[in-house]
Amino acid sequence: MSQTIQKTLRDSAAMRWTALLLLALAMFCSYIFMDILSPIKDLMLSERGWDSTAFGTMQGSEVFLNVFVFFLIFAGIILDKMGVRFTAVLSGAVMLIGAIIKWYAVSESFMGSGLETWFTNNLNYIPIFDELGVSPFYEGMPASAKFAACGFMIFGCGCEMAGITVSRGIVKWFKGREMALAMGSEMALARLGVATCMIFSPFFAKLGGNISVTRSVAFGVVLMCIALMMFVVYFFMDKKLDGQTGEAEEKDDPFKVSDLGKILTDSGFWLVALLCVLYYSAIFPFQKYAVNMLQCNLTLTEPASDSFWASSSVTIVQYVIMLIVAAAGFASNFQKKASAKHTLLCISILALITYCYMGYMRQSAESIFAVFPLLAVLITPILGSYVDHKGKAASMLVLGSLLLIACHLTFAFVLPAFRGNTIGGIIIAYITILVLGASFSLVPASLWPSVPKLVEPKIIGSAYALIFWIQNIGLWLFPLLIGKVLDKTNPDIVNGLANHTITAEQAAVSYDYTWPLVMLACLGVAALILGLVLKVVDKKKGLGLEEPNIK
Repeated sequence: MSQTIQKTLRDSAAMRWTALLLLALAMFCSYIFMDILSPIKDLMLSERGWDSTAFGTMQGSEVFLNVFVFFLIFAGIILDKMGVRFTAVLSGAVMLIGAIIKWYAVSESFMGSGLETWFTNNLNYIPIFDELGVSPFYEGMPASAKFAACGFMIFGCGCEMAGITVSRGIVKWFKGREMALAMGSEMALARLGVATCMIFSPFFAKLGGNISVTRSVAFGVVLMCIALMMFVVYFFMDKKLDGQTGEAEEKDDPFKVSDLGKILTDSGFWLVALLCVLYYSAIFPFQKYAVNMLQCNLTLTEPASDSFWASSSVTIVQYVIMLIVAAAGFASNFQKKASAKHTLLCISILALITYCYMGYMRQSAESIFAVFPLLAVLITPILGSYVDHKGKAASMLVLGSLLLIACHLTFAFVLPAFRGNTIGGIIIAYITILVLGASFSLVPASLWPSVPKLVEPKIIGSAYALIFWIQNIGLWLFPLLIGKVLDKTNPDIVNGLANHTITAEQAAVSYDYTWPLVMLACLGVAALILGLVLKVVDKKKGLGLEEPNIK
C-alpha cells in the first residue's frame, strides 16, 4: 500500500507544484483580462465617451450574472458533481467567449454597425432590475459599454467558476501538506497579472503613437486562449492522478441542495464570508480606478518624445526588472542556505528600487501602480508557510484590515497634499501601494485555507462558491458606487463635459477621489470589527483558525 502511495503524482512535490503552476498561470491570464481597461480609463472617456458612471457600470457587470442569476452557486454545484478538471476546462472556455465579445464591443468594427444601433436603442430599461436599482444598463449608457458589459458578464461567470475550481484543485492536491503556502503562492503569481495589465494595457493602446483601445483587449483575448490551454493540460494531469489513487470525480454520495444548510447555519462560515466581501470590495474595485486616481493626484510630466523614457522599449525593460523582483523574492522563500536566501532578497530589493526609479522617470501612473503585487509576491509564501506551521490565520485578517484602512486614508488625504511635489507625491504613492499589496497578501494566505476547517470535504466546492457569491455582491456594487460617487462629487467636471467647456482629456485627469476612498476605508473598518469578532468566535467554538495546517 505504501508503495502505491509513493507512486502517485500527488506524493511528488515536483508534480503537485507543477499542477499548481498550471492553475496559477491560468489565473494569471484571467487577472490580466479582468482589469484590462483599468489603466486606460482616461482613454475610454476620450476614445469611446465612457464617463465614470458608464465605466463603473461596465466594470461592475463582470459579476452581475454570478450575483443576480446565481450562476456562481450553480458553478459550485457543477464543481461538486463534475469535478475539478471538467469545471476547469469549462471555465476557461466561458472566459474566452466573454473576452471575445468584450473585444468586439470596444473595436472600431462595432462603431457604426447595426449592432451598435441596436444596443443604443435597447436595454435602456430592464423590468424588475430597474425597479430594484440593480440593472447592469441605463438609458444613455454608450452602446459599446453595454455590449462590453454583456461580454464581461460572460467572462465573469467563467472567471469566478475558475476561482472556486482552482481553490478546490489546490485542496485536492495539497490537503495535509503545504496548503496555505500553495494557495498563497498561487495568488502571488496570479496577482502578477495585475502588474502585467497595468504595464502592457497602456503599452498596446498607445503602441506606435496611434491610440487604439482595441489592441489592449485583443492582448487579453490571446492570454485567455493560453489560460484555456493551461486548463486542458491540467485536465490530463488530474485525470492521471485519479487513475493512480482510484478516486472518482463524482462521489458515491452526490451533492444535495440540503447540504447548503450545513454551510449557511455555521456562524464561522458567515464571519469568513463577510470578511471576504468587505476586504475584497475595498481592493478589486479600487484596482479598476487606481491608475486614474494617481493621474488625478500626482503631478506627472510626460518625458520628451525622443527620449528613452518615452520609448516602447522601456516598457519591456521595466517588465523584465519586475519579473526579476518577483522571481528573486519568491525564490528566496524556498532557500535552505541563509547566504542564498539573503542574496536573492538583495537582488529582489535592488531590482525593486530600479523599477521604482524607472517608473518615476517615465512619469507614468500605470507603471507606478504596477508595483501593487510585488511585495505580495515576496511575503505571501512567507505568510502561507507561517499559517501552515504556526497558525494565526484570524490574527492576520485583523492585521490586513488595519493596513487596508491606513492605505485608503493615505490615498484620500495625504497624497493630495503632495500635489505639485513630483518626487514626494510619487514616493508616498509607491510606499502606500506596496503596503496595500502586502495587506492583500494576508487574505489568500489566511482566509482561503481556513474554509476546509469549517465544512465537510464533500461540499468544499459549494462552500467556496457561496463565499465567492457573497464576495461578488461587493464586486458588482462597489465599482458602480465609486463611479457614481465620482460623478456626484465632481459636478464641475460632469457639467463641463456636458457644456463642452472642458475636454474629455482634461476631465479624465481632474477628478477628486476623496469620498470614494473614504468609502473604501469604511469597508476596512467593518472588516476589522468582523476580524476581531472572528477571533472571539474561534476561541469560543474551537474552529481551529488560529491553529497550524500541518500538525
